[in-house]
Amino acid sequence: MPLLRTIAHTLAAVLTFSSFSAGAQDYKDEKSIYRRPDLIPFPEDGPYSPQLATLGKMLFFDPRLSGKQNLSCASCHNPSFGFEVPVAGAIGATNKPLPRKAPTVLNAAWIPTLFWDGRAPNLELQAMGPITAEGEMDGKFPQIIGRLKGVPEYSAWFAKLFPKDGVTQDNILTAIATYERSIVAGSAPFDRWVEGDEAAISPAAQRGFALFNGKAGCSGCHTGWNFTDNQFHDIGIPTKDVGRAAFDPDNPLAQYAFKTPGLRNLTYRAPFGHAGQFADLDAIITFYESGGVPRPSKSPLMKPLSLSTAEHADLVAFLRSLTAEQTQTALPNLPN
Repeated sequence: MPLLRTIAHTLAAVLTFSSFSAGAQDYKDEKSIYRRPDLIPFPEDGPYSPQLATLGKMLFFDPRLSGKQNLSCASCHNPSFGFEVPVAGAIGATNKPLPRKAPTVLNAAWIPTLFWDGRAPNLELQAMGPITAEGEMDGKFPQIIGRLKGVPEYSAWFAKLFPKDGVTQDNILTAIATYERSIVAGSAPFDRWVEGDEAAISPAAQRGFALFNGKAGCSGCHTGWNFTDNQFHDIGIPTKDVGRAAFDPDNPLAQYAFKTPGLRNLTYRAPFGHAGQFADLDAIITFYESGGVPRPSKSPLMKPLSLSTAEHADLVAFLRSLTAEQTQTALPNLPN
């Protein structure tokens, strides 16, 4: 997969842009880093097949993977809300809000470490986390395997796709991860602008793009076609959650640091922040303008901004241009 790795590395490169001249229309060089990739990087040991992705989709929407058989992966990753849910903390198995907002599954194939704190190195292990977490789905794999084996259609699917061992924990997770890798944000007005349609986004959004890559400094962390460096930064949000430091305790900059979220389909994904602290785009941009609370771990990239009201509005316009037209995700027919 050397070509895919090259694409991934290119898209992940952090690029700091120089300031733009007023009214400039030629963004060709600056646009190039945000160009959509042509291929989804499936792993060599987990190649894509439509049948495997279909099985994974059924499992993703099936509440039989939870302890009480009342929650599914889609309970926290709803397609109607950018594969998130519009609350600060989704309700888990204990009927209490979870302490962190569910991250989106959009474009997860390009994300090398999963969860806000990066504790999962791949989608297979990421899928296992919520399924088995007591406060989330509270599932037990021996019980889950027994249930799925008792469903003739599932048994037939697993026997066909995994003829060696059929329904197992690893095979369940492989199927779910394959489906999740196929969840890709659609083409947005911004993408059409990158491809050369100058009328695809408004002049305000174009000015916002210049701010994003220049004065506002957003591209220091939000880079590549998915608008994330896939790294962890403390941006100065008031919180007691230590974030990445729980898994990287020797790194002083890991304290209160969280994964840079991608910015695709933001229109559907509010509230924002690792715990849903910001109700909408206006609120989170206003927070970035403040520079965050000072502390030793805060990223040096996080500095106070002096944006005018017009510049603030332009930045919001640009971020909204990253949202594709909403499409309907067909729900799978679950076997009985």
